Amino acid sequence: MAQEEQVLVVERNVLERVGMFQGLTFDIELYLSELFVRGVPRFMPRSLAEADPAYKQLIPYVIMTHGGKYISYIRGKRAGETRLVGRRSIGIGGHINPVDEMPLFDSDFRDAYFTAVEREVAEEVSVEAVHEDRVVALLNDDSTEVGQVHLGIVHLWTLESPKVKRREQMITQMSFMSPPELLAVRDDLETWSQLCLDHLDEMTKRGQSGLQPRPVRELLGE
Repeated sequence: MAQEEQVLVVERNVLERVGMFQGLTFDIELYLSELFVRGVPRFMPRSLAEADPAYKQLIPYVIMTHGGKYISYIRGKRAGETRLVGRRSIGIGGHINPVDEMPLFDSDFRDAYFTAVEREVAEEVSVEAVHEDRVVALLNDDSTEVGQVHLGIVHLWTLESPKVKRREQMITQMSFMSPPELLAVRDDLETWSQLCLDHLDEMTKRGQSGLQPRPVRELLGE
């Protein structure tokens, strides 16, 4: 019998203690300083986490940009989250799972999180370009069944070249699209991508070198 997938979660009341929000927030350090406290994040079976809004699954949501365009794709039938199949997305990422090389509680969680983001992205796409990684927002959407049990940590990867290839079969019709092109298909986007698209200018400004927020490892306290 296959072992059930374990996913990284935090208790909803931790988020509520800082201040529950709907949509995007740019008070990144305020929230991460509480969510990433040693012992607050933990793993639990995905089947339990998906059914219990008392927990939020932490999801890195990586937006990739080059030359003023952003990667977009359609989630195919092999998508891990079946409720999102057929929807267009501008975010790469997924659940954080325990792996041998990522001990969460025997070492600094900040390094563990950064490692998990790189690993999760590498499972879905091959990025053959130098890139800068910055956390630009946190995303919460309690208006949908999916959103009630997930919390997005939105990253912006600024690529030096558009050399990105898909690895996962669930990623289809991947291409770089301009903001006007994305706006034209906004109704086809999954909810998280719609929320990000609405604030794309702000996130892009925050992702520019020299502006807040700081690079990921520095932001998480390294």
